[in-house]
Amino acid sequence: MKLYYNPRSRAAIAKWALDECRAGYELVHVDLQKREHKTPEFLRINPAGKLPALVDGAAQVFENAAICLYLAEKFPQAGLAPLPSSAERGRFLSLVVYSVAQVEPSMGDSLLKQETPPSRGWNDFETVKTVVEGELGGGPWLFGEQFTMADIMVGSMFMWQRLWGVKTGRPALEAYVDRLQARPYAMRMGQEHR
Repeated sequence: MKLYYNPRSRAAIAKWALDECRAGYELVHVDLQKREHKTPEFLRINPAGKLPALVDGAAQVFENAAICLYLAEKFPQAGLAPLPSSAERGRFLSLVVYSVAQVEPSMGDSLLKQETPPSRGWNDFETVKTVVEGELGGGPWLFGEQFTMADIMVGSMFMWQRLWGVKTGRPALEAYVDRLQARPYAMRMGQEHR
């Protein structure tokens, strides 16, 4: 497998997922300053010209949520997703998608100090934080004792927020981010690490 990657991009999330799977892979560094992500060769892998992109033999996967779902299926032994036959599978899929459909855009609005009008397809960030707190419940992870790709996707958004020097203002979410950051393979934006 090859992960097209730059440590100062969202590809850090896909790298975290690969590392949690204990997958063997090669990092293919993409120089964003030289616009290597816009070359015809790269656009054949990801037509959006963005990172991350994963190539696994003939399979090409782009977007972090898709990569996380792909890896959870490819490496079931890692236990990073409820089994497809599990009643929790629907909630798992919902939370992975929720991370990009609700958490990320609402957090963006909040960081940019923009109002989230009701016409948007996502809620305001305070509502999103309340939803995530509810989904977290009393467990260390979104699925209790089981750490999953949903934690990588949802948690990485709150970790990203901290990089901006902003905290959630919610003790339960702050403790969750602390636990995420303490994981040995946790996302480290801007750092080359293995």
